Amino acid sequence: MRTRILAALAGIVPALLPAISHAAEIDGSLMSGWWAVPFAGLLLSIALCPLLTPIFWHHHFGKVSFAWALAFLLPCAAFFGAGAAAGGAAHAFVAEFIPFIILVTALFVVAGGICVRGNLHGTPALNTGMLALGTVLASVMGTTGASMLMIRPVIRANDNRKHAVHIVVFFIFLVSNAGGSLTPLGDPPLFLGFIKGVDFFWTMKNIFPETLFLCVALLVIFYLIDRHYYNNKEEEFQAAMDPTPDSAIRFEGQANFFLLAAIVGLVLMSGFWKPGVAFDVFGVEVELQNAVRDVLLVAVIYISVHMTPQEARRGNEFSWGPIQEVAKLFAGIFITIIPVIAMLRAGEAGAFSAVIRAVTDGSGQPINAMYFWASGLLSSFLDNAPTYLVFFNTAGGDPAVLMTTLASTLAAISCGAVFMGANSYIGNAPNLMVKAIAEERGVKMPSFFGYMAWSCAVLVPLFIVMTFIFFR
Repeated sequence: MRTRILAALAGIVPALLPAISHAAEIDGSLMSGWWAVPFAGLLLSIALCPLLTPIFWHHHFGKVSFAWALAFLLPCAAFFGAGAAAGGAAHAFVAEFIPFIILVTALFVVAGGICVRGNLHGTPALNTGMLALGTVLASVMGTTGASMLMIRPVIRANDNRKHAVHIVVFFIFLVSNAGGSLTPLGDPPLFLGFIKGVDFFWTMKNIFPETLFLCVALLVIFYLIDRHYYNNKEEEFQAAMDPTPDSAIRFEGQANFFLLAAIVGLVLMSGFWKPGVAFDVFGVEVELQNAVRDVLLVAVIYISVHMTPQEARRGNEFSWGPIQEVAKLFAGIFITIIPVIAMLRAGEAGAFSAVIRAVTDGSGQPINAMYFWASGLLSSFLDNAPTYLVFFNTAGGDPAVLMTTLASTLAAISCGAVFMGANSYIGNAPNLMVKAIAEERGVKMPSFFGYMAWSCAVLVPLFIVMTFIFFR
């Protein structure tokens, strides 16, 4: 069966190549809100299926994602032509999904090869310190790299406690999202801004106060919650023995630290090196520096897999399951998001014109508070990287102006896209990866809506306060 499918694809792809090469960009002004149904359906599937049909979802989530992708591509081919559908899919995969998944996989594999042996006792002070360390690392090695490096030691330090869900939830808030806000290496939206011309250190200079406020507030709230559970020792530690007794900390797979540095260097290289050479891949322009980056990142993955001692991987209980889940779900998200982004790009002429009108006042000036919330709420459920680009362009798209005259607007967009990626599991790729690893380690993570109850109770009030302090 698999051979027949591959043979069929081998016949279909060459037939589509001429259509792809002449594909026009889909005109969002011609689309109604109904084109967002596949994307909404995929989101609802991610939210409800693990709760209602967990066994089916565990075995078939990839097929569900593929089905929703087809629910957009087939009507798109019928209404706009095969070229538009194939071109949209090619652009989504070649320009966005493949570089995205290569970088995320590289960080996942390399960080997963660094095994932190030994164990510390998960006191409120230690847990707060580990979350603070992960938050700082997120801007240096990316939210994915920091999450993969820190999540296992954090879980292991608390594996004798009854209440551990709040620890992982705050880990996602801080390490997987807010911590990545200070450099383009931290989170994909900021990296896209860097590629568009925003200075490397602009975010650190311009949104440090917002980042400091949010991260300190979250750490204080976490410490108070963790201390509440920890002090109730009779209930909290009613489990038998600690499965991982305290012992000295040591590292295995240290060579992966050098590979992490290589990943950082390759990302920087792709932003600073501009040879002016580009290739046409299925009708999509791929610049040389990005192709070199992605090829070398694949080489980093290969080196890490073959160089890392198996003991280090086993110590981390490393498996490909989390990255496979991210890849399959985000492949569907990158396809079904095409019409949503097209309608947003259409501005006043699109089905989402109300969103565009909401961020501009009567004199045509940007409303920073609305930019913060619009980019943030969309980033909670859409991929935050293209959402950042939409509002970056809505605000004019000129990096020189956005870094100076409209610096407060770019700050609002950046904060919304990065911070509010923590509002749901699908707001940022590391969220799902951390959830999957925690569940593999026996932590009963909340459902899609259960997690959002946490974010609405903790994050949203802080975002409201931030609006009045920073984005008036």
